[in-house]
Amino acid sequence: MALQPRIIPVLLLHKGGLYKTKQFKNPSYVGDPINAVRIFNEKEADELLILDIDCSKENREPNYTLIEEIVSEAFMPVGYGGGVSSLVIAQKVFQLGVEKVVINSALEKNEELLAQIASIYGAQAVVASIDYKKSFLGGTKAYFTSGSKKSVHSPIELAQMAEKAGAGELILNSIDRESSYQGYDFELLKLVISSVQIPVVVSGGANNNSDFDTAKLAGASGMAAGSMFVYQRPHNAVLISYPSNYFYL
Repeated sequence: MALQPRIIPVLLLHKGGLYKTKQFKNPSYVGDPINAVRIFNEKEADELLILDIDCSKENREPNYTLIEEIVSEAFMPVGYGGGVSSLVIAQKVFQLGVEKVVINSALEKNEELLAQIASIYGAQAVVASIDYKKSFLGGTKAYFTSGSKKSVHSPIELAQMAEKAGAGELILNSIDRESSYQGYDFELLKLVISSVQIPVVVSGGANNNSDFDTAKLAGASGMAAGSMFVYQRPHNAVLISYPSNYFYL
């Protein structure tokens, strides 16, 4: 029997706090990350994804103290991304109780790192994050370092590179759709799923539970979202939510 796809809240760390961005820009403070984790505990979230959006840009290591505080509060598996640029850093993160490391910039700069981590912790502990947006000419371009640098590879090429390098899972994240509530980019999701054999999580643009249904039917192994889980519309008041009573089709 196939496993049900996971619904994964994405929490962005910025300056030690919990922030939300739109199209990877203009971070807005939404609260304390520890409080958010406690609420997601109560709502029995499947998994949490914690991403520090400063580390790669500032060329620094993760905030290990904050990661440890988050993991110690979390009742669910936690994945962490941001500043994981070496095996030593990955080992420090795993020692804090993180179950998966999310690799983005290192996929461009140090592809061998994925294989190094996978050889010790297993492929299931290595997640490659592929951020992308549409170009003015209609193509799709991948980006890294929190969306600030353009890749020479397409999202599909990066997906195949990541699988070959040792990643056990992909996160496909649309920069254009982040915080847009326009729904996931199902077209590219299907193309990436058909191009690799490893699980693919979709992120960027989730609007409602029907987007989860469509992503599941497209073959996604998980559906990640940020704004949908931290804002209450129409005025985007901060209110942590999670579809605890959601049933898949």
